[in-house]
Amino acid sequence: MSVNGTDDLDKKLKQLAEYDMMHAVSDAIQLVRSAAVNNCSVNTGELRQSIFADVEGNSEKAEGICWTNKAYAPYVEFGTGPKGQADHAGISPDVTPVYSQSPWWIHESQVDRTIAERYRWFYIDTPQGRFYQCTGQPAHPFMYPALHDNEDKIMENMSASFKADIGKVLE
Repeated sequence: MSVNGTDDLDKKLKQLAEYDMMHAVSDAIQLVRSAAVNNCSVNTGELRQSIFADVEGNSEKAEGICWTNKAYAPYVEFGTGPKGQADHAGISPDVTPVYSQSPWWIHESQVDRTIAERYRWFYIDTPQGRFYQCTGQPAHPFMYPALHDNEDKIMENMSASFKADIGKVLE
């Protein structure tokens, strides 16, 4: 017994198998990047401007990556010191930061004076310059919430993209 149209169906299924996942993953990671930028606390805007996104892979497997190249980004995301330990709501539950409990000193050459004054850090002047005492900062998560809070939207968008591609192949 022969079924009509199986060759056409086979051809369409092969086209569907060749669908490039890069496009859907690219859209998804750009959504995450946009949310991270919006979530990022701003002093100078430097951290916010350093949030990037990219997609690696091929038509069979694609991986979206969102990152910042600023070394101080984890301190913003997770907080620091006793203040960070006391207030780190919104960070990933898969991360367990260890917070220093002792205050630390920052030389004036390592921090902008206006920032130190904004935080009203205690300071001492020495022959080596001014030193500011820091007891930490609360967490200001921006990366983890960017992904976590958008998981449903990402899945909806990817599903819609796949359905649209299926529709194109089956036309």
